[in-house]
Amino acid sequence: MTEHLNYINGEWVAGSGFAPNVNPSDLADTIGLYAKGTAAQVDQAVQSARAAMPAWQAFGIQARADALEKIGTEILARKDELGALLAREEGKTRAEAVGEVARAGNIFKFFAGECLRTPGELLPSVRPNIGVEITREPVGVVGIISPWNFPIAIPAWKIAPALAYGNCVVIKPADLVPGSAWALAEIISRAGIPAGAFNLVMGTGREVGQAIVDHAGVDAVSFTGSQSVGKQVAASCVARGAKVQLEMGGKNPQVVLDDADLNTAVELCAQSAFYSTGQRCTASSRLIVTQGIHDRFVKALADRMAKIKVGHALAAGTDMGPVVSLSQLEQDLGYVEIGRGEGATLVTGGERVVRETEGHYLAPALFTDTSASMRINREEIFGPVASVIRARDYDEALALANDTPFGLSAGIATTSLKYATHFKRHAQAGMVMVNLPTAGVDYHVPFGGRKGSSYGPREQGRYAVEFYTTVKTAYTLA
Repeated sequence: MTEHLNYINGEWVAGSGFAPNVNPSDLADTIGLYAKGTAAQVDQAVQSARAAMPAWQAFGIQARADALEKIGTEILARKDELGALLAREEGKTRAEAVGEVARAGNIFKFFAGECLRTPGELLPSVRPNIGVEITREPVGVVGIISPWNFPIAIPAWKIAPALAYGNCVVIKPADLVPGSAWALAEIISRAGIPAGAFNLVMGTGREVGQAIVDHAGVDAVSFTGSQSVGKQVAASCVARGAKVQLEMGGKNPQVVLDDADLNTAVELCAQSAFYSTGQRCTASSRLIVTQGIHDRFVKALADRMAKIKVGHALAAGTDMGPVVSLSQLEQDLGYVEIGRGEGATLVTGGERVVRETEGHYLAPALFTDTSASMRINREEIFGPVASVIRARDYDEALALANDTPFGLSAGIATTSLKYATHFKRHAQAGMVMVNLPTAGVDYHVPFGGRKGSSYGPREQGRYAVEFYTTVKTAYTLA
């Protein structure tokens, strides 16, 4: 069994032990053993990152761009290999996994260009003979805590801008799926950047994650995960004056109006709710359907769901892989029972599926006869479980869409320019999709939400500069 070590100050180092990385499609398949880091190793990584800051900032923007370009090029060249690893450890299908790896490679290439485009301004002063220069500088040492559902794309979209803008990095990937992040770290380790500029410490959130959040030498923390943990991260960072960026999920609405093209609406809802096993923070779990199309939509969606092939993530023809872990599977099944207990009608799915290999397989579930107050419509399930809420008209559908403590992504299926335009302006979400799945975003534009979904500056694209830099204003007497 291959042992994978932490990466600190340019060296591969053992932790306090190793944890197995198990394939959710086949519980008999252990991918490898991954180091369990400690709080002491976090301290070593942070100290090495701080020591590396002068060398990394003196590296020069062209050399920095070249390093990120090299990383992106290797990721893309190995996308099939890395995609197979990702599918094996996380459970999304091979096609989805390869697509995620390609996204990670393109993110590094995008930020290679951003190394050369860090913005600044020259402005006249209101006082005579004085010039004003506004520049952006690295925020310092950035602690990154990434989730299990996108084990290479989310680390990439945090690491790449951090390095591009001259910061040093300490990252803790999700302990459930460390393999893809370790493979990314191994690529970064050969990119020629100074020792200490990038550090990987694997392990639990309770020990390694908490040590990153609490460390006085960490200037900024970027976290993606649950709302409950995110609030704790924010409180700790604010208490010690560190910059913080949080992405904490969603309960995303997909509105389907009477005038929608039925086939389009059904397909985008199936894609949003059930693909990637529903384990996306942008997934649609609330399908808000106006009454004129409601019954036809429910029947057509149930028919479409019957065609979703649940199976081994690496098997040809699989549309939906397993749930990532036993605890997540039990949570999904628990919400199915909660929905039944609340009086919702389970139209199809919601039961465990047996396949040739023992894995965490679940048939996608669809509820009808639900109300906005039900727990299955208030709480993020993070699995292939969707609910239909009937609405009288567009106005009620919009109100229902906004009736949530979250605000990440929202979608509408309609052929009306009037309603599409109004929805784009009035949906209380950071991202809005018209006749497209709510899950699926580009890597060069801002990602983030409102309300309980996000806190702090946006991720991705040129807007990432807001979090990973600090602004300096300098005055010069002519």
